[in-house]
Amino acid sequence: MHSTPDFSLDVEGVNGVCPAGERWAEQQLAESRIPVFSCEGPCIRGDIARLAANLVAKQEPYARCCHAETFFVPYSGMARWAKGAEKVVMIDGCFLKCHGRALKSIVGENKIVHFDALAIHKRYKDVFLMDDVPEAERKEVAQQVAEKILATLAEAAQPSPALQGPSGR
Repeated sequence: MHSTPDFSLDVEGVNGVCPAGERWAEQQLAESRIPVFSCEGPCIRGDIARLAANLVAKQEPYARCCHAETFFVPYSGMARWAKGAEKVVMIDGCFLKCHGRALKSIVGENKIVHFDALAIHKRYKDVFLMDDVPEAERKEVAQQVAEKILATLAEAAQPSPALQGPSGR
């Protein structure tokens, strides 16, 4: 199996921010929404992760966060929202966890609730292009992944019975 040591990238600086992204991030900050990130790859696994993240983000208290602005515009509202959030949800497309590996250096590994969409749906291991899978099927699988992720998040949000008093409170 191939392996690489840790590495870094030099990224050219930028002036300005995305005005729409700034408004969005400020609104999400004000509402204490939990940022949701996803793989954005062109492969079927990345597309399912992206579609699932869009579905998860439609549920309270979640909202989509722009990975590009968070990663590459460190003074942006999007980055401020992600860094200031109590936790973030990261849905990667496969075991490589490309976005999640980068995100942990930005927000801290302990704040990431990380999902591998491929491990959830266990399909398309030998397919690359998303267009090789019909759109309706991609959406159906993404829905299944989103439902599993939402169930896992809801379960994790429940207080442990061992921490509750005798009356269950």
